Amino acid sequence: MEPPAAKRSRGCPAGPEERDAGAGAARGRGRPEALLDLSAKRVAESWAFEQVTAGEGGGGRDAPPAPSPPVFSSPIPRVQRCPHQGHPLRSHSQDPQPCPEHSLILLFLSFKPNNPPPSRLCHLCPSAPQISNQDTSFFSYQPQMSEIRPPWYAYNPVEERFSRVPEPVQKRIVFWSFPRSEREIYMYSSLGYPPPEGEHDARVPFTRGLHLLQSGAVDRVLQVGFHLSGNIREPGSPGEPERLYHVSISFDRCKITSVSCGCDNRDLFYCAHVVALSLYRIRHARQVELRLPISETLSQMNRDQLQKFVQYLISAHHTEVLPTAQRLADEILLLGSEINLVHGAPDPTAGAGIEDANCWHLDEEQIQEQVKQLLSNGGYYGASQQLRSMFSKVREMLRMRDSNGARMLILMTEQFLQDPRLALWRQQGTGMTDKCRQLWDELGALWVCIVLSPHCKPEERAGWLQLLSRWDKLDVCPLEEGNYSFDGSSLQPTVAPSPGSEEEEAVAATSPRYTVFGRALLAGELQWNDAHLQRILASDSYSSSLTGSMGGDKPTFDPQGRPLWLGETFPTACARVDTLRAHGYPRQALRLASAIVNTLRLQRRHQLERYKQQKKELLQKGSTCITNTEGWVGHPLDPIGCLCRALLEACRLEEETLTLYSDTSPEKRKVAYQHVPVPGSPGESYLVLALEVALLGLGQQRALPEGLYAQDKVVRNEEQLLALLEEVELDERLVQVLRKQAGLLLEGGPFSGFGEVLFRESVPMHTCARYLFTALLPHDPDLAYRLALRAMRLPVLETAFPAGEAHPNPLDSTMSNRFPRWFILGHLETRQCELASTMLTAAKGDPKWLHAVLGSIQQNIHSPTLLFKLAQDACKTATPVSAPPDTTLLGIALELGLQVRAASSEPGLSVSCASGSTG
Repeated sequence: MEPPAAKRSRGCPAGPEERDAGAGAARGRGRPEALLDLSAKRVAESWAFEQVTAGEGGGGRDAPPAPSPPVFSSPIPRVQRCPHQGHPLRSHSQDPQPCPEHSLILLFLSFKPNNPPPSRLCHLCPSAPQISNQDTSFFSYQPQMSEIRPPWYAYNPVEERFSRVPEPVQKRIVFWSFPRSEREIYMYSSLGYPPPEGEHDARVPFTRGLHLLQSGAVDRVLQVGFHLSGNIREPGSPGEPERLYHVSISFDRCKITSVSCGCDNRDLFYCAHVVALSLYRIRHARQVELRLPISETLSQMNRDQLQKFVQYLISAHHTEVLPTAQRLADEILLLGSEINLVHGAPDPTAGAGIEDANCWHLDEEQIQEQVKQLLSNGGYYGASQQLRSMFSKVREMLRMRDSNGARMLILMTEQFLQDPRLALWRQQGTGMTDKCRQLWDELGALWVCIVLSPHCKPEERAGWLQLLSRWDKLDVCPLEEGNYSFDGSSLQPTVAPSPGSEEEEAVAATSPRYTVFGRALLAGELQWNDAHLQRILASDSYSSSLTGSMGGDKPTFDPQGRPLWLGETFPTACARVDTLRAHGYPRQALRLASAIVNTLRLQRRHQLERYKQQKKELLQKGSTCITNTEGWVGHPLDPIGCLCRALLEACRLEEETLTLYSDTSPEKRKVAYQHVPVPGSPGESYLVLALEVALLGLGQQRALPEGLYAQDKVVRNEEQLLALLEEVELDERLVQVLRKQAGLLLEGGPFSGFGEVLFRESVPMHTCARYLFTALLPHDPDLAYRLALRAMRLPVLETAFPAGEAHPNPLDSTMSNRFPRWFILGHLETRQCELASTMLTAAKGDPKWLHAVLGSIQQNIHSPTLLFKLAQDACKTATPVSAPPDTTLLGIALELGLQVRAASSEPGLSVSCASGSTG
């Protein structure tokens, strides 16, 4: 480990030769030429900037300007102007931004002293001060550089570049180097998302720190260089004295790099006392006593003053520093010691060098300990919730483009792989619990987002891939559940081999098994430099009328001129959408999502045309082997869910946030959506696209995946999608979309789960049909019943028995052996029964549909238990307390009871119940 002095040397003036050599080395290490290659757009989006008013506060231009208001208390963006009184600056997320030309020129001036500067600092600002080609001194542009420099560049190159930096300029640089937004402070002091206003939980450190600040608990705040300190007085419990905590914060380039508090907080993030001091510095910056780095003060003392300073310091803290002071004195007096070979001395208040890492403080040891403890309590619901909150924190960091997001996920992954239960499960040959498997799935999906980052450096991605490759080879690394392909399933359906054939067995034997990191490793091969993809992401108005045909083997636009994206498989394309959202590019995510929806529509049209050509042959056979072998609902990358969430997020009337402790917080308010037009598609909205995509994915005819967990995930993801749709209030426009999509599902043939012919082991449509039936019934009853009756089928049971053969209970051991792959068969039959019960209840008073529903029940439901339940439900619905009974529905209940008698081994109980009800 290098001595501290090698990292940062201050206090001893260097000679001209040493200064020139040091400046050259700093310029070489920092690679300023590469910095100049940054686009003006990225600089404008990334740098924080604040207008400085001349003479504000009576301090003139050299006085530190007031900080920007906190994010939470200033929701209205402000219009800022260039400090040269020129053109307005665009506001981005409430943080004013610099002029791109201005920023790049300042970089040029600060790192390229040998090149003559331009005549104006900013050619877009007509009143910008003139600079002659001979004037390369610091004073010619020091007011502007002190404000723009801190977010990205260390103070060290400024000292090495210029022979003398005036004290007012140093103070301005030090002043602006502290973080200016409360959002980052909140991110590092709480899990999850900020709760709605008025619903703050007192246990969240940020909330506690805010209360301490508002109660006046912060005092004796002092900023020395890049170091902030203060005292926090926290009221004690009843009968206990007031507690005093001393807090120290180091910062650099608008990021807090280390924290220390007397409370000895052992938590993932900052304690309430660090939060209180940070918020005080942001909100009351002018009230903080500001001093230059201590080395600057020491350089102004003579020998006697230095000796007096050291002796007084030792006297005040002799019990703590006396041994260290004596050791340092001995080393200094020894001529050949290492300390005498280093020029200058370290200064903890002088900030970091340009070669030092610049990232927010993150307690790695505590994160590892916390994850380890939560995994050991994996059987508890609260442990899984907290781990999911940590995953949400990683996504929040990615959205803020904070490098600690990947760093935190690496720490979590290492602890996941060290879970002792993995080796135990492997030795016993048993699968992990559902909760643990869900956490591993989320971990793998997060790694796909990180590796696929659109702005990461190549060396960063290479490092992540190296880690993933090493983890992937571990014996304890979990495998991905299900038989989903890794070479990719296209949007076009494929011809699946018939079940049990030699072809299917050969494919199963030769297909490799991938771990949960397999998709992240494949994502490392993807790039963002495709020209067509770049145009889709760059503009809402990109169409064939502007660019013409792109050429190539694949179409790039649909017949209406809207862009398509056929560069990869559908799940991979949706993973790009999720990645763009995760990394803070919502507009680009919407543009790509719209292109994917256009592609789905075009390919559905081709599927229908293909089906019409084969319809006669397929109907004559009564079955089909054409299907999607890889379903999109339940897929490890959750493509339908990614698209729906991206599209619905753009339509929310207000941002709904989650609380950290959901079990103790008030009920979440209902989400409200509105129609937001899709640019370039007249008459369409993102809400319409979301509904269309969800129905297309839910109604897709697909084979049930292998494995208990994979099948359970299909059911769970289907219910999650339907829960999203149920939040959307249907208006006339959305009802028309429902009717159109329902018609397409009925006509979809082998490509739709509601088609006339079904693959034997395709996923049933009972849950989706129940939602569509309920939504369509008030508007189009005929379509609603036709759709629901078509969905009553369960083909895996229909093809298992010859016609006329009695159907045993599918839940007994004999039946289970005949269906080894269908682990969730009992759950699916329960959903089928619920759909039938919903139709019976809705058809009360309508003999036509009641008899149609009865015929479907008798044909498709074979479990005596479920038939008896339907008879009970029909009887209860037919005999309300305050109305006359419905004789038709009572007759149907009787017929169901008779069917139970014919199929049950205990007919007396069933018949007596049914007959007693109808009597």
